[in-house]
Amino acid sequence: MFEVLDVSGFATIQDLGRAGWRRFGVPASGPMDSFAFRAANLLAGNSMDAAALEIGAGEIELRALNDCVIAAAGAGYSLSVFTWTFPLWDSCFVRAGWTIRLNKSGFPQRTADFGMWAYLAFAGGLEIESVLGSRSTYLRGHFGGLDGRLLQAGDVLRSGRPARALDELAARTLIEEARPAYNENPMVDVILGPQTERFDEKNIQTFLSSSYKVNHLSDRMGYRLEGPRSNHIGGADLTSEGMMAGAVQVPADGQPIVMMADCATAGGYPKIASVISADLPLLAQCAPGKDSVRFRATTVEAAQEKFRALMEKMKNGIVDS
Repeated sequence: MFEVLDVSGFATIQDLGRAGWRRFGVPASGPMDSFAFRAANLLAGNSMDAAALEIGAGEIELRALNDCVIAAAGAGYSLSVFTWTFPLWDSCFVRAGWTIRLNKSGFPQRTADFGMWAYLAFAGGLEIESVLGSRSTYLRGHFGGLDGRLLQAGDVLRSGRPARALDELAARTLIEEARPAYNENPMVDVILGPQTERFDEKNIQTFLSSSYKVNHLSDRMGYRLEGPRSNHIGGADLTSEGMMAGAVQVPADGQPIVMMADCATAGGYPKIASVISADLPLLAQCAPGKDSVRFRATTVEAAQEKFRALMEKMKNGIVDS
């Protein structure tokens, strides 16, 4: 059991998302950075889809009410346990009564200003009631997680039974070579389409050769970008159609919007491209109002291979410290 002592920013419970309900208008939700989320769970000895804590643009402090093992991953944060500070991508033993804090500062200090999201996984996973087959919080719908809301001081979280003895799960790390190459101006791969015919070749090349700043109005639903305008052929309105995280919509103002974890299930603007699953975490960790992103075209086959390689490196990159 864990008691939330203090929290700011966007702290929610997430798993890998709510599958099978998009046709009814229910977003998948899930983590913004699915790689860091999976890694934290594996470090804690859980399945990759176990419920864990996501924190963005803020900090959280908890007290462990029992001996446990936790693991943290992400970017822009450091982990404090009792009197010690640890980097992310590690698991550690926590004694009953000790405090746990995810601080909005990097480790080492030179990375303090970079990154948006961090994940705290608990050995055994968080035991939260499932809604529509998922424990993920959907804030706009007010369901999932803990009463469909942000975590707040006084909340008590419960974890399940760890898969292995605590001493076997503590002091593990994901080697640096297996972690994503987060940076303030990432190059992310995209699959062009499905409405490239709505943009002339000049606009497509501008999209692929420009840097776009992440707008400060960005959130879990979508990252709004600021950069060279993409002009449509035949207008910006389409008959609404299904949409997934990663889709890059271009509304009438010509400024791209990348759909994120809580994106709507349908949209009616032309989609110039889709960010591939392997690179969506790189964009998610860009700070709105500060960081930028660039795009590069790839193929479906290359995108699939990149995702498989990323997952393989994660699974093989966890070692005992």
